[in-house]
Amino acid sequence: MNSLAAHLLDQLAQMPAASRYRVAYSGGCDSHVLLQALAGLREQLAAPLEAIHINHRLSDQADAWAEHCRRICADLSVPLTEVTVHAHPGLGESPEAAAREARYNAWRELLQAGEGLLLAQHQDDQAETLLLQLLRGSGPKGLAAMPPVAEFAAGWLGRPLLGQSRAALRRYARESDLDWIEDPSNFDTDLDRNYLRHELLPVLQARWPSAALTLSRAARHQGEAGQLLDDLAAQDYAPCQGERADCLRLAPLQALSPARQRNLLRYWLASVLQLQLPDSKHLNRILDEVLYAAPDAQPRVAWTGVEVRRYAGQLYALSTRPAPISTGWQPWNPLSQPRLELAGQILQAEPSVGQGLSRRQIEAHGLQVGFRQGGEWCRPAGRGHRHELKKLLQEWRVPPWQRADIPLIRIAGEIAQVVDYCVCEPFVAGADEPGLLITKRDAGI
Repeated sequence: MNSLAAHLLDQLAQMPAASRYRVAYSGGCDSHVLLQALAGLREQLAAPLEAIHINHRLSDQADAWAEHCRRICADLSVPLTEVTVHAHPGLGESPEAAAREARYNAWRELLQAGEGLLLAQHQDDQAETLLLQLLRGSGPKGLAAMPPVAEFAAGWLGRPLLGQSRAALRRYARESDLDWIEDPSNFDTDLDRNYLRHELLPVLQARWPSAALTLSRAARHQGEAGQLLDDLAAQDYAPCQGERADCLRLAPLQALSPARQRNLLRYWLASVLQLQLPDSKHLNRILDEVLYAAPDAQPRVAWTGVEVRRYAGQLYALSTRPAPISTGWQPWNPLSQPRLELAGQILQAEPSVGQGLSRRQIEAHGLQVGFRQGGEWCRPAGRGHRHELKKLLQEWRVPPWQRADIPLIRIAGEIAQVVDYCVCEPFVAGADEPGLLITKRDAGI
């Protein structure tokens, strides 16, 4: 067994079990080496081996490259899946970023539960990624570059060649007489990664021959540091956790040092809420303008798709969306149409007994949906008197910016339900009476 084969078996043994291994095969040297070496180990692999080729259609040679991949996979008796994607950059987007996003989206759709997607990124790629992240001012997580293995879609993503240099893989390819594709765009130094690869790294390696190995080791150290920061953030998150996942309690958050506040905010936004992280400027604005604002203030810090606010001693983070445009009250028959899309939300009606809205009332009077326009009153079930909806929303501690988004149900001209908050008298289903439970969720979920 050659050293590369032994290395691959060792790396795969450290990765999760897989129902199938799928190699991301571009036809280039690195992915060809990975595919050919794994094909030679097929009898020793714990799962079947297949390949995926993504055709970005960014080159006049794209179809020829796809045909090359078909031929190689046929020669190796490796099943091949081909996907064509739209990878042209949008306004302000780099070609590299657009192609990467299209490629990863295609992989996400293809990967089945328990499958492992294997990428051929190696030691020099890791060094380039670290330098790019360093030049972007990234923190430890960015400087950790590419992890050897990570959860991905329904399965996981592995990089078993991170311990191998580009030179070693080229040597293996020549000795194995492999036939691979050379993409001319890999030599276009107008692209940042190619500039690093062809202009900067050779200069560094001329002075420090082990630069790629050293930078890869530095990335591993940053990965460990990032994990320690996450562990600290998880400890800080417990006492700061608010009434809901999308809020933090201000008092314990304010008691932390600024560095731990920033660390916790990054952890909360990215790991807990899966929201896009702010840059350093916006993160510092949260500390300066939101955390210590006057109690009656309504500060807001927003960046692409996300905003942070405070209310009643808590910090909130939410996806930005336009306020619903009031079109008045519109009819809805949830008995025949149990699902209704309304201003970016989905209303869902489920049959019930002794809960929710009275089906008898809906059949007798019909039902309308709308949003607050001011001056609404209702009597929540179990209360003896009517109350202003404005007062009830304050009592329920609903943040002011969320109040206009709450759908209202009206029957016979009266508020019958404040969706997700209360059903009102006299429209609540009685004991053993057929009813409808109406709930809402964001349309994107």
